[in-house]
Amino acid sequence: MTYAVVKMRGTVKTKPDVRRTLELLNLSRTNHCVLVEDNAHYNGMLQKVKDYVAWGTIDGATLAVLLERRGALEGHTRLTNAHVKDRTDFDDINSLATAVASGTATLQDVPDLKPVLRLHPPRKGHRGIKKPYPEGVLGFHGSEINELLLKMR
Repeated sequence: MTYAVVKMRGTVKTKPDVRRTLELLNLSRTNHCVLVEDNAHYNGMLQKVKDYVAWGTIDGATLAVLLERRGALEGHTRLTNAHVKDRTDFDDINSLATAVASGTATLQDVPDLKPVLRLHPPRKGHRGIKKPYPEGVLGFHGSEINELLLKMR
């Protein structure tokens, strides 16, 4: 199982340990997204930064849309089906996305792929960045993170 983690708030006037944890997660800017696996180490990190990020389990279809629209390679070029087919064991972006979402592969299997997806701010806005999930957008969303990610595609 793979989590999508999106940084929703800035880090002005935050504690140094929270800032360091965000750096370790490669979340340097607002609206950046990374994929992490579901294990005890990452769960502890996510609990530490829960007031600054939104996370949940991503599905293959949503990840395929994000990789097609926001997947970037070194040299500022987009991720294409041809690059995935030539440089990996997968036939296209959809098969790569389903494998990554299920946990059988990682984005590091694609050479030259940047680990951070730079997302657009959510279309039609979000519920607020100061309250946890049912009222706002911060914290654990479960499988409903896919709705937020599609708004940010």
